[in-house]
Amino acid sequence: MKKTMVATTVAAVLALSACTDNKAPAQAEQQAQSAAPAAAVDKTAAVTASNPLLQPSSLQYQAPEFDKIKVEHYQPAMEQGIAEHAAEIEKIANNPEAATFENTIVAMEQSGALLDRASSVFFNMTGTISNPDILKIQSEMAPKLAAHGDNINLNPTLFARVKAIYDNRANLNLDAESLRLTEVYYDRFVRAGALLTDEQKTKIRALNEEHSKLTNQFSQNLLKITKDIAIFVDDKAKLAGFSEAEIQAAAEGAKARGQEGKYVIELTNTTRQPALAVLENRELRQQIWEASAYRGTKGETDNRPLVARLAQIRAERAQLLGFDSWADYQLEKAMAKKPQAVMDMLGSMVPAVVANTKLEAAAIQEMIKTTGGDFELQPWDWEFYAEKVRKAKYDLDENEVKQYFEFNRVLHDGVFFTMNKLFGISFKKRPDLPVYHPDVEAYEVFDADGSSIAIFYADYFARDGKRGGAWMSSFVDQSDLAGTKPVVVNVMNIPKGPAGEPTLVSYDNVTTMFHELGHGLHGIFSKVKYPTLAGTSVSRDFVEFPSTFQEDWAAYPEVIANYAKHYKTGEAIPAELLAKIMKSRSFNQGFDTLEYMAAALVDMEWHALKPGTDIPDVEKFEQDALKKHGVDIAAVPPRYKSTYFSHSIGGGYSAGYYAYMWSEILAADAYAFVQSQGGLKLENGVNFRKHILSVGNTLPPMEAYKNFRGQEPTTDALLIRRGLKTAVN
Repeated sequence: MKKTMVATTVAAVLALSACTDNKAPAQAEQQAQSAAPAAAVDKTAAVTASNPLLQPSSLQYQAPEFDKIKVEHYQPAMEQGIAEHAAEIEKIANNPEAATFENTIVAMEQSGALLDRASSVFFNMTGTISNPDILKIQSEMAPKLAAHGDNINLNPTLFARVKAIYDNRANLNLDAESLRLTEVYYDRFVRAGALLTDEQKTKIRALNEEHSKLTNQFSQNLLKITKDIAIFVDDKAKLAGFSEAEIQAAAEGAKARGQEGKYVIELTNTTRQPALAVLENRELRQQIWEASAYRGTKGETDNRPLVARLAQIRAERAQLLGFDSWADYQLEKAMAKKPQAVMDMLGSMVPAVVANTKLEAAAIQEMIKTTGGDFELQPWDWEFYAEKVRKAKYDLDENEVKQYFEFNRVLHDGVFFTMNKLFGISFKKRPDLPVYHPDVEAYEVFDADGSSIAIFYADYFARDGKRGGAWMSSFVDQSDLAGTKPVVVNVMNIPKGPAGEPTLVSYDNVTTMFHELGHGLHGIFSKVKYPTLAGTSVSRDFVEFPSTFQEDWAAYPEVIANYAKHYKTGEAIPAELLAKIMKSRSFNQGFDTLEYMAAALVDMEWHALKPGTDIPDVEKFEQDALKKHGVDIAAVPPRYKSTYFSHSIGGGYSAGYYAYMWSEILAADAYAFVQSQGGLKLENGVNFRKHILSVGNTLPPMEAYKNFRGQEPTTDALLIRRGLKTAVN
C-alpha cells in the first residue's frame, strides 16, 4: 500500500476540504502566544531555539535528523509551519501584479517548506513509533491542518488568480508539465469547493473539521484496540502447531508486555490472522478470530458510530460539491471514472469466484470429516484445514517452506538483486544515518552509472505502537524545482525471529517485500519538476500498479534461485519443493479473492450512500451489502470489517479499495508484456522506468501506460495470474 503523507498532508487537505476566514490559523497562533504565561513563553522559546525541524536537515538529501528530533519538537514546528505557509499564501493571493504561472502556481509550489518538512516526519511517526504523546499531538494538529487547508482552498482571491491562469492556459506557451500542473491546481480548488457560495463554504468547512476529528479518532481507536486485543496464552500445549521459534518469540513478546511465563499472539489489522493457519487448538483459533473480527464494537473504542457518521459526512460533502455520492466524487479523477465501472468489474467476477470458493469450502469440509471433526466449517477453521488440503494436494508444509526464506537473504539477494538486474541500481547500507528505531536500516541508492539518487529506509518488523499492514511513504519528495532528491521508507509488520535467531518469512511476506519496494521505486525514480506531480501522486487505481508489477519477480527463476536458500545449510530450495510452492499459489484463490472483493464492495456501498441516509446498525448495513452482491458466505468474511477498515473508513482509500484489483489488471498485463520482451533485463527496466516510474502525475495514467505498453491492458493476464485461465503458448 502507498501511504499518502500530510504535506502531502496539506496536499490531501487541499484536495478534500474548504474554508472561511483565510487568516484564522496565523491570528489564532499569535493570540495564543501573546496570552501565554511568561514561563510558558520561555519554555516555548527554548524548544524553538533547539528545534531541528525549523531548518532543513544538514544530512544528505535532507534525511531527517532522528538523533536530534524529539517529540516536543513536532507541534511547535508544525504550528510555525502553518503560520509561515499562511503568510506565504496571503502574499501570493494579494500580489498586486497580474496573475502569472510563475507568481501564482510556481509560487504555491515553493511555499510551505517548513510545514512539509515537519509534518512529513511527524505523520510517518504516527504509524511507526506511536505513543501517547504522539497521539495527543495528532489529535490536536488534525483539525488545525484541516483548517489550514480550508484557508487556502477557499481563498477567493487566490482562486481568482488560479482561474485566470487556467482560463488563459492555451495562450501561455506552457510546457506540457506546467500545463498539467495548472490543470491539477484548478481541479483541486474546484473539487475542494472554490466555486461554492459563502453559505455552502461555511457548511463544508464544518464538515471538514468534523471529518478530520473523527478520522483521527477512528485511527487512534484502532491503534489502541489492536494493541489491547492481543491474545495471551498460559499453557504452552495450546500452541501446538507453532514452531519452536514462534513459541519462543511469543514468550519473549509476553515478557516484554509484563506477562512473563505466558505467550502472546499479536493480531494484525485484518480479519484473517496468520496463526489461524497453524494452531491446532480450535478453541484458541475461535478466540483469536473473534477478537480480530469483532474489534471496534464495544466500550470507549466502539468505532461503529464513527463509521456511520463518517459515511454521512462524505455523502454531504459530495452533495455540496455537486456529486451524487462520495464514490462519484472520488472516482471522477480515477481511471475507473464511475462507481458503476467498479461494480461491473467486481460483479463480473463474482459468479466464478463464488463458485470456486464453494468448491474450496466443500474440500475443506471433507478434510474436517476425514480428520475426525464433527462440526460445520467456520471462519476460524478455514485456513487451518485449507493448509491440510494444500498439504495433501501439494504435499507442502509451510514451516518447511519458510526455512528457505530468511529475511536478510530475501531482501538483499532477492529484492535488491532484482532491482539491480532490472534497473541497474544498487543499495548501500548507511549506518551513519540516524534512524527512528533500532530495527530500521538506512540505505543509499545508486543508479546504474554510479551516481547517488536517493535514501531508502527499511522498517520491516512488527512492534508495539506500529500500525498494522505494509506501506511506503516519503520524508522528502523528488523535485527539480526544489532541487530535492527522494528520501523514502518501506514499512511492514513481519514477526521478528527470537533473539539470536534468524527471521524466517512466509512466501506471502516475500512478495509483499517486492510489492512495497515497487512503491519505493515509484518515489525514487521520480523525475519531474514540480513536487505536486512527483512520484506516487497518481490516482488510487494506478498507484498500486507499479508495486503489484514487482510481485511476480519473486518467482522469476533467476531471482528465486538467488535467494531461496536454506537458512542453515545455504542449499538452494529443492526444485520439487519450489514447484509445489508455485503450483500451490493458485490454491485457495476463491477465498483470497472473495474476502478482498467483499471488502471492496462494502467500501463502495458505504460511499454510494445519499445524504441523510440513516444507518442505525453498522453490522446489518455491512451484511446487507454482502447479500446484495452475492458475496455473503459466512465462512469467508470480508478482509476488513467496517470498524477496522482503515483503508476505507480511515479515509485514504475511501471508495478506492477496489484499486488493488484494478491495478492488478495493469500489473499482470505489464508483466506478461515484459516477459514477451525478454524478461529480467535492463532494457525492460529502462522502458518501465521511463514511461511509468519517472513520470509521476505529469501524464494521465492511461496515456502513460500506453506509452509503455503500446496499447491498453486486457484482463487475460490477470485471469492467468490468478489461476482462472491457462496460458496458451
